[in-house]
Amino acid sequence: MTAQLIFALTLLLTLGVFAFTMRRIFINFRYTKKKALHNIPARLRETFKVAIAQEKIFRHPVMGLLHALVFWGFIVILFGSIEMVIDGLFGTERVFGFMGWFYNFLMASGDIFAAIIALAILVFLFRRLFLHVKRFYGPEMKPVSKADANLALSFILFLMLSLLGMNTFYLLEMHNEGHAFVGVYPVSQSLADLFAGMNDGSIIFWHNFNWWFHILLIFVFANVLPYSKHFHVFMSVPNVFVSRIEPLGKVDNMDNITKEVKLMLDPSAPMDSGAEEPIEKFGVSDANDVNWVNYMNALSCTECGRCTAVCPANITGKLLSPRKIMMDVRARMKEKSDGLIREGANFDDGKSLIGDYISEEELWACTMCNACAQECPININQPSLILDMRRYLVLEQSKAPSGLNTAFANIENNGAPWQFSPEDRMNWAEELYLNEK
Repeated sequence: MTAQLIFALTLLLTLGVFAFTMRRIFINFRYTKKKALHNIPARLRETFKVAIAQEKIFRHPVMGLLHALVFWGFIVILFGSIEMVIDGLFGTERVFGFMGWFYNFLMASGDIFAAIIALAILVFLFRRLFLHVKRFYGPEMKPVSKADANLALSFILFLMLSLLGMNTFYLLEMHNEGHAFVGVYPVSQSLADLFAGMNDGSIIFWHNFNWWFHILLIFVFANVLPYSKHFHVFMSVPNVFVSRIEPLGKVDNMDNITKEVKLMLDPSAPMDSGAEEPIEKFGVSDANDVNWVNYMNALSCTECGRCTAVCPANITGKLLSPRKIMMDVRARMKEKSDGLIREGANFDDGKSLIGDYISEEELWACTMCNACAQECPININQPSLILDMRRYLVLEQSKAPSGLNTAFANIENNGAPWQFSPEDRMNWAEELYLNEK
């Protein structure tokens, strides 16, 4: 009974801390812009392909397979974690054992996946510590980012080792007590042979130790994740669901400007009688100007660097790093969050996303090729955010590279981006020899 009370208090503390953290994050969404979702069936299909089937991660076949196995393994092992919570609260042992063959299948799968995940994590740690993969580095990747990755991988490794340890000593304890064990554990059964000579007291101790170590590690890890780049453990699946389902090359028009252009082309067009909210700002200059999907993208970014690795601007030595754009949005919202909560959307701390975090040079280096969005394994759309920041620079600050300013002036004066009079537009065809009929 004492153990159950301790477990209940620990669970309550874990849920309380997690709820406090998530409440803060959800409050931040209130200060972002609205964006409607549509075509739910298509979104569900995209979620299954990209998030569940891990379709895009297999562009790197070997490491992609390892990552997919880790993801699928966590889904299977989640069942055992839920069982542990129930056992801890009610003092039961393997409470879902009544499910028979299905329980055996899940336990066997979880046992095998625990070993696979442990091996995969060792490979990931080896790559990070010794192989110096280029995409793991960059000016935006500070020492804390590398330590964060290593810490999260270490958490996962110890979770898997403690799970295998718990299963191993459970089998030994049941055998020594003459009881039939519940479930099937292929890997742990093999490991149990290595510890068969231990005395009963040691076996019971190590079973309890691994059980408590595993569940407490889950509780701690769950509360560390929201402060880590590995928050994508929670955010990646919903992020894919809300991600762009239109072709990547499609550019969303600004409705208010579209209406103005239509009125210019056809002044007799009927005006929309519905009352409209005043436009406070064109584009994005700060973290609370982004729409909520962009902010979810930033929270979901795992800083893997696949986007930056394929960015033609970054490859040719320009400052732009799509990964840094998402990291900066997340960092800026975190910095500004306290003031927004305290004073509301009008809070101004004298800083902004553009200028203090992201330079104009970075934004104008983007070719809008969408390679980063195409490569991202969880469908983050960096170009849409970059475009909105460019819109702010042009529409609010009248800032653009000289080449674009020339094109803008030509469009205004000549109706085309070239410096030719509209009357001379067909001069190129004068020397063509056309067969007359």
